[in-house]
Amino acid sequence: MSDKKKTVVVFDYGFGNVRSAERALAHVGADVEITRDFDTAMNADGLLVPGVGAFSACMDGLKKARGEWVVGRRLAGGRPVMGICVGMQILFERGIEHGVETEGLDEWPGTVGPLKADVVPHMGWNTVEAPDGSQLFAGLDADARYYFVHSYAAHDWSLEVTNAKIRAPKVTWATHGERFVAAVENGALWATQFHPEKSGDAGAQLLTNWIETL
Repeated sequence: MSDKKKTVVVFDYGFGNVRSAERALAHVGADVEITRDFDTAMNADGLLVPGVGAFSACMDGLKKARGEWVVGRRLAGGRPVMGICVGMQILFERGIEHGVETEGLDEWPGTVGPLKADVVPHMGWNTVEAPDGSQLFAGLDADARYYFVHSYAAHDWSLEVTNAKIRAPKVTWATHGERFVAAVENGALWATQFHPEKSGDAGAQLLTNWIETL
C-alpha cells in the first residue's frame, strides 16, 4: 500500500452502524468520510455500504439516497464496493421477509430468505469456510471467528462465469443450522454477512485486506 491513505466513503442512507464502520476503517489506516453526497461517494477509492434491519427498509432508504445508482455506476467502472450485513443481502436479486418479496440490487442472482436454525437470530461469533486464494481472508487462520447478527441469509450461490478471462467469484460459507453465504469476492464487489467492524483483530485484518486492493 502506498504512503497516501486510501479514501473510503461509508454510505450514509440511514441503515447501518456508520460510526463503528468509520472507526474500524480509520483504525486500519483509511481516510474515511460518512456521507451520501454523490460526487464524494463516486470519487472515493472505496465505497462501503452498511446495513441493519429489514431488507425492504434498507432498499427503500438506499433508493431515497440514490444509493442504487451510486453502487451501479461504481461497479460499471470497476470501482470497489463492499457491503456489510444487510448491505450484502441487498446485493442479491431479491429478499423475502415475512412472506413479502422485495427486489434487491440484482448484482448477484439468488434470494435472501429466513435462516433455518433452532436459534434465530444468529447472534455471536462463528467461524467461516473461506476458499483457497481468498484475498479477503488472506493472513487469517481457518479458526478465526467473526461476529454475526442476522435472521436472514443467502442459502445458495448460482452465479456462473463462462468467460475464461473473468476471475470466478470466491464464495465463503458459514453454518448456523444450515450453510449460508458468509462473504463474496466478485471483482470490484466484495461483501460480508458478518460485521468486520465488530470482529476484533480478525475483522481489522479483513478490512486491511480490502483497503490494500483499492
